[in-house]
Amino acid sequence: MGSTVNLSRQLLLAMPGQVSGDLANSVIFVCEHTPDGALGLVINRPTDITVGDLLRRIDLDLTEETGDVQSTPVFFGGPVQTDRGFVLHAPIGGYSSSIVLGDVALTTSRDILQDVAVGKGPLHLLITLGYAGWGAGQLESEMSQNAWLNVASTNHILFETPAENRYQIALSQLGIDPLMLAGEAGHA
Repeated sequence: MGSTVNLSRQLLLAMPGQVSGDLANSVIFVCEHTPDGALGLVINRPTDITVGDLLRRIDLDLTEETGDVQSTPVFFGGPVQTDRGFVLHAPIGGYSSSIVLGDVALTTSRDILQDVAVGKGPLHLLITLGYAGWGAGQLESEMSQNAWLNVASTNHILFETPAENRYQIALSQLGIDPLMLAGEAGHA
């Protein structure tokens, strides 16, 4: 394989009938894609846990300054390390454990949640528990088997589009109607 494709900052859309289990029907933001593997966050699976619940679970006091963000859902980010929080956010800020991904960052340190609790967190954020991971060559193999479509990510999709519409909106960037993606053969 001479060509290398970098899917960092792309959205992966699970193809019906090709991706099953925890990642079926998912939209994944690829945070990092290297020859060693890939890490992404599912961005269309809200859980019944809210940001306020999460902040309380890690013993951060909520105040009036916490604001509306406390009722925002925490997302199922993928099946790996589901007990660990990952915060995708903009602007980037100066947090202690962040990976800068263009105009957004992925932060795993507690300091960002401390800021959120006192109303000083980033303007846009998406918090997940867990992530989706692929070993070396695994994502490339799945792509070659048409398990995923990829499309450029936008902050509009990440932070402003309702979770239930993210798959359809991302797919529409490719000019595809979700109804065209039947999981089985159609009929004449």
